[in-house]
Amino acid sequence: MLPLNRPAAALLGTVLMVACGIMTPEQAYRAVDYDTLVLLLGMSLISAYLSLAGFFEWTADWVLKIARTPQRLLLYLIFPSGVLSALLVNDTICLMLTPLVVTVVVRGQLPLLPYLLALAMSANVGSVSTLVGNPQNMIIGRLSGIPFAKFSLSLLPVAVAGLGIQFAMLSYGFRKQLALATIRPGDRLRSHIDRSLLRLTCGVVTLVFAGFVAGLNIAWTALAGATLVMVLARRDTHQVLKLVDWHLLLFFAALFVVVEGLNSTGLPDQIYSSLRGLFGITSTAQAWNLAWFSAVGSNVFSNVPFVLVAGKWIPGFANPELMWKVMALATTFAGNLTLLGSVANIIVVESARGHIEVGFWDYGRFGIPVTILTTVLGMLILLAID
Repeated sequence: MLPLNRPAAALLGTVLMVACGIMTPEQAYRAVDYDTLVLLLGMSLISAYLSLAGFFEWTADWVLKIARTPQRLLLYLIFPSGVLSALLVNDTICLMLTPLVVTVVVRGQLPLLPYLLALAMSANVGSVSTLVGNPQNMIIGRLSGIPFAKFSLSLLPVAVAGLGIQFAMLSYGFRKQLALATIRPGDRLRSHIDRSLLRLTCGVVTLVFAGFVAGLNIAWTALAGATLVMVLARRDTHQVLKLVDWHLLLFFAALFVVVEGLNSTGLPDQIYSSLRGLFGITSTAQAWNLAWFSAVGSNVFSNVPFVLVAGKWIPGFANPELMWKVMALATTFAGNLTLLGSVANIIVVESARGHIEVGFWDYGRFGIPVTILTTVLGMLILLAID
């Protein structure tokens, strides 16, 4: 078996699509959704400048300062990381915060596992609330045309409830370890903040999200904000560009081609035709059936490819706008089901590997119930709102 990572596998699939005559090079170029790539690039650049300004170190320092007990530290980790993931893409938040969380917890001689699970799961749960919280939501925003504010009004209560469930599950599951632990006063991080860069970037972030709410093009609003920071920051752009997740951008570009090639074969349409009757007739029945189908599909095929393929089916449902939101909810929360369910989980576990080995069941015994409970409660809330 070839040891291919995701970008390499997607590129191989792209080349084979053209080499086998399924697509021409021109069709492959047209298959790429450049708006999604522009949005990812813009948000990655903004996150990179926040990192250079010391924002994430400051956040970790602030959380440790106000946390008096291990239980509160768990709570104060879950909700800020959930909020940041909604604003700045969940994978990026995990990449930036995991080393800081590990440092804080190890210095405090606290049990590491509950805090790592808290970071990974809250990054997934919190990201459901906006169209820029995770890659699949970005694609859903592009395909559905749902306004940014309208999407968030429906999914924000779902995210808050999900974070509450996650905190309850982890605090109860690790109650003995947390009860025996204490936070030492001298375990604060020393954050190095570039205040001028931090003020500039936070100001631009505010403008960018104001543009999102106002209904401006999400992709180009994000890129415009990133460009404004780049022009005014007076920092070496090479240093900034090294922090951009180019692997993710490359993976997406290639994946668009592979999925479009697959769609051109007619196989996804045949699958939908054979399954269409299983979803039901009423919008409520379709919503629940799409939720479980999306959760399973996301773990079998990964959430982004699943959204790209199944997104073609949504216009055929009774209430397409609701179904887009259901798909966002289910594919996002499904990332908490297993250790390999989302890239955010893998980033957290791999970044902490030098301190702890997290096994499949170490994660699954919390991930499985958290996924079931957050999905069920989230669906009830979403159906009540919509």
